[in-house]
Amino acid sequence: MSRPRSTPASPITTPPSTATAPVADAAAVQDFIAAGEILGSACFGCGPDVPHGLHIQRTGRDGTTAFAEFTVIPEHQGAPGLAHGGLLATAMDEILGTSAWLLGRRYVTGRLETDYLAPVPVGSLVHLRSWCKGVDGRKAYLEAEGRLGGPDGRVAVRAAALFIEVPLEHFTAKGTP
Repeated sequence: MSRPRSTPASPITTPPSTATAPVADAAAVQDFIAAGEILGSACFGCGPDVPHGLHIQRTGRDGTTAFAEFTVIPEHQGAPGLAHGGLLATAMDEILGTSAWLLGRRYVTGRLETDYLAPVPVGSLVHLRSWCKGVDGRKAYLEAEGRLGGPDGRVAVRAAALFIEVPLEHFTAKGTP
């Protein structure tokens, strides 16, 4: 599934010709859930316990495509009355990570490229969609978009990313297990 971009994706976030089609691994995702590998309540992107976090609500998935939404609150403001660009990049990273997670492996963001196409006013509902374009070894190539008001709204932000597969020890040795 591809989409037009306002600028071409860089070679770093473009899958090479050797990349394979992504395949969702529902069994591995269920194993992650059973093992408690859902992001904790303290996650800025999706955690309910972060007062001014994004509180992104995942609304569905289809293969390696993920859907979610969040509402921009006054604490997310950058320029007067508008969402901060870094906050929108965070939302893109969160939904891209969800699509990577659907591959049934653990990934971290290696590179994130974000295009801002329209202002996002405070109070806006932002519908997020991400998908995986290909996998090559430990690398997953993903894209995402954020639309104003719902899945058919105006595209306000787009992103392309390279995610790198890491072992569980990456998190347990460097973060809080």
